[in-house]
Amino acid sequence: GVLHEDLRLLLDTALPPKRKKVVLGVGDAKMGAAVLEELGVQCQTGGVVAELMRGIRLHFPALVRGLTAQSAAKAQLGLGHSYSRAKVKFNVHRVDNMIIQSISLLDQLDKDINTFSMRVREWYGYHFPELIKIVPENSMYCRVAKFIGNRRELSEESLEGLEEIVMDSAKAQAILEASRSSMGMDISPLDLINIESFSRRVISLSEYRKGLQEYLRSKMSQVAPSLSALIGEVVGARLISHAGSLTNLAKYPASTVQILGAEKALFRALKTRGNTPKYGLIFHSTFIGRAAAKNKGRISRYLANKCTIASRIDCFSEVPTSVFGDKLREQVEERLAFYETGEPPRKNLEVMKEAVVEANEVVAEVKRRQEKKEKKRKKREKRRLEALAAAAEEGAENSVMETEENDVGAKKKKKKKKQQPEEVEAEAEPEENGVEEEEEEQPLPKKKRKLVVEPEQEEEEEKKKKKK
Repeated sequence: GVLHEDLRLLLDTALPPKRKKVVLGVGDAKMGAAVLEELGVQCQTGGVVAELMRGIRLHFPALVRGLTAQSAAKAQLGLGHSYSRAKVKFNVHRVDNMIIQSISLLDQLDKDINTFSMRVREWYGYHFPELIKIVPENSMYCRVAKFIGNRRELSEESLEGLEEIVMDSAKAQAILEASRSSMGMDISPLDLINIESFSRRVISLSEYRKGLQEYLRSKMSQVAPSLSALIGEVVGARLISHAGSLTNLAKYPASTVQILGAEKALFRALKTRGNTPKYGLIFHSTFIGRAAAKNKGRISRYLANKCTIASRIDCFSEVPTSVFGDKLREQVEERLAFYETGEPPRKNLEVMKEAVVEANEVVAEVKRRQEKKEKKRKKREKRRLEALAAAAEEGAENSVMETEENDVGAKKKKKKKKQQPEEVEAEAEPEENGVEEEEEEQPLPKKKRKLVVEPEQEEEEEKKKKKK
């Protein structure tokens, strides 16, 4: 509804000064209303104006000199893209594509680490088969295998290092005793080097997986804090990945979210007219595992409802907070207690009112911090500009000083050049009197003498030559 400054300037320059009777033809009624409100110029929008605008748009390359149809199409496309970007207001901190990629990579890493750990177990099991029963965990087994190496070299001195890895003194002692009476075959140093290098790779992969999980947790707290607070980061990320985006998940009804991930079982049940599945990806949540067998379907339906609310809050709120997710989690806990003990839970309206009050406080605090950061950033920018200006002034002063020095040097040179003709005159005086003085100094060159000698001296020299 507010006329843009560039458009207002264009209309002010294009319209005549006395524009009381001017009527503009505008293709858009909203723009016409804005022009009338801002400039007081009557605007006409109708069928004739629309036809004229369509004709101008069609023959625009022919009407404007130097504009081709291809460049006009590119300009229209660029204008459309810039308008769309301004409308969407794309925020790089709330990108759910990174969550989809990271959860997919996390699942792939779990499969790969499991496969590689089994390979290490089989490979090192030929040499030390008793270690598998003592250390069943995959990543810990790889660390222990890398630390031990040849079991015959294991002694009491390496017991402390084993305790640091397995975090249990009894297990470390059991490993030491098993290594002394092991049934495994001997191993060559070359094979042992390969096993250790492969174990090192598996350990680095497991450490990278931990870092990736932390990254996923931080991204979920930025993009969907309520959903991650309600159902957990991993399950929430799997829901977003399966839906395609957070916006798609927010558009789904609660019944779809409940069986999201169990589509194959659903279609099989519909085809065979059997029982439809009660839960999909949300089965990995702790709430369904804690519920009794007869209440699993009920709690999954309730949890899907709350997940839908949380995803919609995360998708459409300007400043996302985890307050609503915490309150929704409390509601699910109360519903679980209701199924077990019969204690009535709070109503949703009361809980949401409390959540709105707390969320407003959190949002105000976040906005206050953002304003402080913006002020600090502006101060830093101002200081930087002042420093640049001061540096530019110093550079200008230095250049002025250099020019002044150059001018002084040039003046000195000029003075020296002026002194040279006077010396020449002083040398020429004894020649005029006819007295020849023998001096050891060399005379000036002929070219310089010609430049310096005056015309009267030339006439006298010619007279002397004639006399001779």
